[in-house]
Amino acid sequence: MAISPDFSYVAKLMADSSRAAMLEALLGLDGLPANELARKADVTLQTASSHLSKMVEGKLIRVEKHGRHRYYSLANTDVAKAIETLIVIAPPVRIRSLKDSSRAEKLKIARTCYDHLAGRLGVKLTEAFIVKGYMIEEEDNFSVTEEGETFLRDFGIDLDTLRNKRRHFARKCLDWSERRYHLAGSLGHAVLLKLLELNWIEKLPDRAVKITIEGKEKLENILGIEI
Repeated sequence: MAISPDFSYVAKLMADSSRAAMLEALLGLDGLPANELARKADVTLQTASSHLSKMVEGKLIRVEKHGRHRYYSLANTDVAKAIETLIVIAPPVRIRSLKDSSRAEKLKIARTCYDHLAGRLGVKLTEAFIVKGYMIEEEDNFSVTEEGETFLRDFGIDLDTLRNKRRHFARKCLDWSERRYHLAGSLGHAVLLKLLELNWIEKLPDRAVKITIEGKEKLENILGIEI
């Protein structure tokens, strides 16, 4: 008899294709209302509400009320990591339309992976940090060098605060489209927020991220990144 936690319960919750579509949508940075999640899963609002209630009960997602509106988001980073891992080992989805092809290409170029940057841009940014000597790759994490500490502080990132958070500081996250690692953890989140603040990138619908004209210039000049 198994005495470890019953992960089959979580697996059953995730196994439904409609719930899986909703969970993938929630890998974005913002919470979403039930009607938007229903659209992404291609189900009725009533069906979506039933799925969402089960996932809230199963502690995969949480719901917050803002006035009359309710917004759903992933429960925590552990849920996000589980989804990311499953996406990496899952078979590719068959592209059936020009619209799907365009969306897939945008996601491959740059996207949010829960609360950090992923896709080609996320991987190239991480590799640029390593090449520049700002980070060193370890088994499960990245470590920031003294030179990296100086660069990131000058970039406007408070490393001391990030290290004191109750989560991984600079975690390695395997990118499903690039099959290489990008930067996650509290540092990955801070870098994403800083790039958004500087208007080097902009969030698009469906987790895609657009690199602005200024962003392309700055990323190339400062880090040697070409997308």
